[in-house]
Amino acid sequence: MSPRTSINQWVQGPLFELARELRFAARKALLGALADGRLDQLMRAHSIGAGDVTYGIDVPTEAVLDRWLVRTAQSEPISLLTEDAGWRHRGPNGHGGVRDLAGFDHGGVRIVVDPIDGTRNLMADVRSAWSVIAIAGAGESEPRMSDVEGGVLAEIPDSRGGDARVFRATSDGRVRLSIESVDGLLVRQDGIWQCDDDARVDNGYFPFFRYSHDMRPAIAQIEADFFARLEQMESAELRTCYDDQYISNGGQLALVTLGTYRMIADLRAFLAAKRGRPTLTCKPYDCAGAILVARAAGCVVTDAGGGELDFPLDVSTPVSFVAFANAATRARLEPHLNAVLPR
Repeated sequence: MSPRTSINQWVQGPLFELARELRFAARKALLGALADGRLDQLMRAHSIGAGDVTYGIDVPTEAVLDRWLVRTAQSEPISLLTEDAGWRHRGPNGHGGVRDLAGFDHGGVRIVVDPIDGTRNLMADVRSAWSVIAIAGAGESEPRMSDVEGGVLAEIPDSRGGDARVFRATSDGRVRLSIESVDGLLVRQDGIWQCDDDARVDNGYFPFFRYSHDMRPAIAQIEADFFARLEQMESAELRTCYDDQYISNGGQLALVTLGTYRMIADLRAFLAAKRGRPTLTCKPYDCAGAILVARAAGCVVTDAGGGELDFPLDVSTPVSFVAFANAATRARLEPHLNAVLPR
């Protein structure tokens, strides 16, 4: 690639291939651990990274990213953010190697990668994880969500999965969805993906994410009040309003994009700020690429109160978001959510 390579070319080429490399590494570690009867080793904390705990299954994918950064920086400058190392700035040294750069002002792209979002699912072989990749063009400082121009959201299936879904969002405002074999050799589907326009208030998944034990009572109360309003004012059939606690913000946003989730509310950071006590929350690297994918497909993603969702792309900023399957769904559901949120 060259410094003049377009965002679309980055998404369709190097970042798409990077997502494959990450999937291969994660699945090799998972399948090897299962074959040797040492799955528990993947579930042990390995180290504390810049943004979160690094588990055994994360180690091979972080190694993939390290090698990819060196290969890429041999030919052009780049800034890369990962939860393990934070921001790194690299570029060619003029002799075929790589050198450290002082900061963002190098004329190259700025890329954010969460190699395994959903580590806790995958390392126990319970459910798919996702690689979440976001790319912003050149800039002189740390980018924000509003700077993101392209994204890749790629599935890492558990040991029983034979196919992987990969979303690619480009700066032309479109999303491609491909479904390929986990080894990448067979593409079963590849085409433009757009969300539906159904505005139903039931017969689907409407999760309120309740990961943290200490926040579950407060979130459960908001959820109960929300569905009471849907039943009373929208005549929703609540027995068909399903819950799902998917420990992956990338996976949650993928399911909104697919229309399986009609909405998802992650209110952890919002409520933590209200009560003045920190908790484990979504971070920018967990969701930036996935948010762009969802929006490009026609979903609506806002902050907890329905406002503009923008944040710095770093390893520490707590992020809350609400995502709706489309604008019509937002129009029906958001007033009820806003009515029950604490002020």
